[in-house]
Amino acid sequence: MSTLSGRRIVLGVAGGIAAYKSVEVCRRLVDAGAHVSVIMTEDAHRFVGPVTFSALSSERVHTSLWDDDSAIPHTRLGQSADLVIVAPATARVLSAYATGYSADLLVATLIATRAPVLVCPAMHTEMWEHPSVQDNLAVLRARGVRVLDPESGRLAGGDSGAGRLADPARIVAAAAEVLGASRDMEGLHVVVTAGGTREPIDAVRVIANRSSGKQGYAVAAVAAERGARVTLVSTVDLPVPPGVTVVCAETAAQMKSAVDTLAPSADVIVMTAAVADFRPVRTADGKLKKRDGAPEIVLEPTPDILAGLGAAKRPGQTLVGFAAETDDLESNALDKLRRKNLDMVVANDVSAPGVGFGHDTNAVTIYLSTGGQKSVSLASKRSVAVHLLDSVVQVRG
Repeated sequence: MSTLSGRRIVLGVAGGIAAYKSVEVCRRLVDAGAHVSVIMTEDAHRFVGPVTFSALSSERVHTSLWDDDSAIPHTRLGQSADLVIVAPATARVLSAYATGYSADLLVATLIATRAPVLVCPAMHTEMWEHPSVQDNLAVLRARGVRVLDPESGRLAGGDSGAGRLADPARIVAAAAEVLGASRDMEGLHVVVTAGGTREPIDAVRVIANRSSGKQGYAVAAVAAERGARVTLVSTVDLPVPPGVTVVCAETAAQMKSAVDTLAPSADVIVMTAAVADFRPVRTADGKLKKRDGAPEIVLEPTPDILAGLGAAKRPGQTLVGFAAETDDLESNALDKLRRKNLDMVVANDVSAPGVGFGHDTNAVTIYLSTGGQKSVSLASKRSVAVHLLDSVVQVRG
């Protein structure tokens, strides 16, 4: 996704219920470093407020041919764009674009641009399957317009069928592909771990930590977009990124078993999971009762998965660890880097506001075994994932 950085993208939002998903598309594009200009049709205002897009995009939202800062906004936007995306693309917008009926700013910009165009249709199944819609799409495809077909699933009003707007992650990945996004991890098998392990005390209680798994899922998603074959070993239930295979685990032992099975074929292993350091020696079969008094819980160390991977690391394999710290960040991270034979360690101070466990943001310092380092200030976890994988590609040469 690094090729989206610095690119100028026009995001057209038409008047359909799926317009709310375009907010996430906008956010993901900006997180990837793109300059995003949003054009909303008049009907789109009925579903999402323009203030939302103005806050998330790179400039004030554009809504009209007549009330813009530029005298000819469609020409300026069309000429400056590297890519125009329409999400959602309604039946009306597809028809107007195919026939050249430029009655609003969005369609006028589509006609005025020479940049590649990606349309993402969204509508009810009956509309999607109507011959007029399919004919218009055939015309646009023949002209070189890229069409990201909708998905099947739950639609507005409780209906279900084809016509659901493609997932925002798929839209952003398609945008990157249209722009010739780097596939610099093509052919690599990347194994990522995510979430916090849970070590049982009894049938209902566990020893756990605050890890949400969001950073691991972000790494998996970005690696898949860059062409890798990705296996995600996860302890949490989050939406699976497109193109990613998930292996479920709960305890440290289960995660170790899954990772040990995958490691021989892995080119890159990214251990973002927060693995418990200790577990109860004995686990009660049933539920311990409060009336019986506080139990005596004796702990033992769990297997050190990362150290085992470092000891068994083969030539050409890249091993990335994480260090969640509350003090002495650099010394603790560098100690882990050396002691566990890592190629990289990603360290964060989880006591800082907005950083690490449970947050959508993170701030990290990436330390390399070669001596280099990179600091990433507070940013989305997806943005952190991009920097992390850029460093992986750098290390692998």
